[in-house]
Amino acid sequence: MALLSLVVVITIMTTGSNNEKLSSKPLVTTSNFAIYDVLKHIGGDKIELVNILPFGVDPHSFEPTPKGIAKLEKSKLFFYSGAILEPWTENIKSEVKSVDVSQYVSLKEFDEEDEHQHEEHHEHDHHGAYDPHYWLDVDNMKQIAQAVTEKLSILNPKNKHLFEKNEKNYIASLEELDNLYKQKLLSCKLDTIVVTHNAFEYLAQRYGFQVESLTGLSTEEQPSAQDVKRIFQEIQERNIQMVFFENFSSQKNIQTIADDLGIKVENLQPLGNITAEELDQNLTYVDIMKNNLEKIAKAMQCN
Repeated sequence: MALLSLVVVITIMTTGSNNEKLSSKPLVTTSNFAIYDVLKHIGGDKIELVNILPFGVDPHSFEPTPKGIAKLEKSKLFFYSGAILEPWTENIKSEVKSVDVSQYVSLKEFDEEDEHQHEEHHEHDHHGAYDPHYWLDVDNMKQIAQAVTEKLSILNPKNKHLFEKNEKNYIASLEELDNLYKQKLLSCKLDTIVVTHNAFEYLAQRYGFQVESLTGLSTEEQPSAQDVKRIFQEIQERNIQMVFFENFSSQKNIQTIADDLGIKVENLQPLGNITAEELDQNLTYVDIMKNNLEKIAKAMQCN
């Protein structure tokens, strides 16, 4: 009886161990909230998903911790934004199977002429030859979704049909969002928004409005006196009544300008990462883009 009991216990433990192995999910890591959102919707509960960039941290200045690198090196796939925004990936991507998402999208060339407006802008802030905020164009998000579906289907072929179904639903939500932007911004009194750092050119280019920024592509850049004067004049000349600061950038300078002119200041989300509050609210890419739309439409006085 004792021997029989021992055999039963060993059998249960072995079976449990095998079931655990069979039910384990592949670890997939990302470096950006927008990409994370795509993986979350398409991979669903078939993957273990981790964003290496902690929520609430500025992606422009992020450097991974040893703990984060250890997690990354255990992952089956690592989706990252590209070296334009994330130079730290250059030393890591060879250690793990990596997907440079910027290779699957249409990139907007860095506009040197616009950047010359910022007289104290430094060369190291250019992030390379392209604007790295490509996820703010929904067509690029569709391309990312297609690439994610392809890579996940190779990693986990038995769930290919599910990934493709999720991709179809996700793209449908992006198309609905696109139509909403087109309708909402169809008729506006103003054609320009003013922001702290220049993260919204992809969005502006898609929907036909202009962006004036206090600084360039980096949230760490400090505006010069000439930058402040230029934005002050733009706001007055265009009769702008609302200006924006972005997550993870200081609102001090734009707030001072707004206070001097007696106009409103609002937050606009570039979606490279989300705040702890947005995480608690379980907001998605589409949710936040809709929030952005309401604020942009109000600032441009759209019907």
